[in-house]
Amino acid sequence: MSSDPTRPNPEWWQSQDPQGNQGHQDPQGAQGYQGPQGTQRFPVGPGYDQGAPGGPGGPRGPRGRGYQGPPRYRRRRRRRWPFVSLIVILLILIAGDRAANAYTEDQMASQVQSSLALSGKPQVTIQGFPFLTQLAARDFRTVDISASNETAGTGGQLEIASLTATLHGMHIHGLKSATVDQFNASALVTFTALGKAGGIPQGITLSADGPNRVKVDISIGPLSDTLVAQVTQSGAGQINVKIIGDADGIPLSVLGSASNFTISIPKLPAGVSIQSVSVTQQGLRITASGHNTTLSQ
Repeated sequence: MSSDPTRPNPEWWQSQDPQGNQGHQDPQGAQGYQGPQGTQRFPVGPGYDQGAPGGPGGPRGPRGRGYQGPPRYRRRRRRRWPFVSLIVILLILIAGDRAANAYTEDQMASQVQSSLALSGKPQVTIQGFPFLTQLAARDFRTVDISASNETAGTGGQLEIASLTATLHGMHIHGLKSATVDQFNASALVTFTALGKAGGIPQGITLSADGPNRVKVDISIGPLSDTLVAQVTQSGAGQINVKIIGDADGIPLSVLGSASNFTISIPKLPAGVSIQSVSVTQQGLRITASGHNTTLSQ
């Protein structure tokens, strides 16, 4: 404690030695605290304890113990295990839902392959989440089917470049039968596949010539010409290709079946029929649809 020469000392402040050491005289003669300016004594009484924590003269409790201050507040940790358990349960349910979805899609792909007489198993996607509720009811809201480079028919009569189908409201009956509220499908048959299915001889190629017409290019030996054929739907699952106009002196024996041939779309599901046939740059685009159709394996 520093001393201010301009400030008078209190009455209890008394000089103890000629060196300037000052202290407070207490009746018990307790030893003072040695500071930079000398020995200073602090009052000792019932409310003070030299040995209490915090230095000499610290306050003490009613039993003479040092005052420890209020207890430190400890934040209680909240238990997080219910929240973690809920997350784990949800992950297990989602994993089970996806596994059941994948298995059902694979089984359904086999059923569609058998129903449409495809050479390979198509890709099947069952829309909607969760899946287990649909499986329990055996009712699927939307099912998408896609395939590419397939052949349809028991003998592989028709090559299909691409096939897409959407089934709305599919209801499972037993293990090998299902009904569909609405069936929509589209298939692309290339000109090469069309000529192969029609038995066109070599040297004759087909290409697009309009929405419903096909150009017939003939190059057989010395014979070379270009004709036009009309594409029409001739039945529930049949498509006819017939050359229109004069063949310009080309013998029909040279044209073979190219002059007039019919291809059949094999094994359409019950209740499904061809709706339209259009000629595109890639080939024939065939669309089909049906209501309350039946898929059976």
